[in-house]
Amino acid sequence: MQSTTTNPIRWTIADLVIFEGDRANRYEIIDGELFVTRAPDWRHQAICGNIVTLLKLWSDQSGLGQAAINPGIVFSESDNVIPDVVWASHERLEQLLDEAGHLTAAPELVVEVLSPGKANERRDREAKLKLYSVRGVLEYWIVNFQEQVVEVYRRKNGLLELAATLYRQDELTSPILPGFSSLISKFF
Repeated sequence: MQSTTTNPIRWTIADLVIFEGDRANRYEIIDGELFVTRAPDWRHQAICGNIVTLLKLWSDQSGLGQAAINPGIVFSESDNVIPDVVWASHERLEQLLDEAGHLTAAPELVVEVLSPGKANERRDREAKLKLYSVRGVLEYWIVNFQEQVVEVYRRKNGLLELAATLYRQDELTSPILPGFSSLISKFF
């Protein structure tokens, strides 16, 4: 009996051109694997808006950086993601942006709002957590709007590790955002 081995397809940024006209889905590549998700729904985007507004108000007051919704991060040809919210210091932002205005390296903070479904949750909790950890993100927030909980991962010994699980009544502060604080309930 003859056995055959198949090599999995390794997707790259160049391959995304075949999906250019599709506005109903979001395409991300992590370690050469293609992840296709539906475009975020209203509630998901409203939560992203709340978070970016809180970060923007603090950023405007502190003068330390900028927040954005859904920026593309092109880490490499086989690692291209669209996080829900990011924050980067002015110093870091100058080094991260390419000519097209895409991030090419890790901002200090990445926020993902979980979309319904096991595959979406696994992508954010496993694949993206690993990618952001390897690429140097300092802090990663996973926002679960169904349970109204935020998991905060912080860089420790070179990896992102769970530092806190916060509920509606809890206050979020961060060592990378001096003076920032917000009740978790304001996210929702």
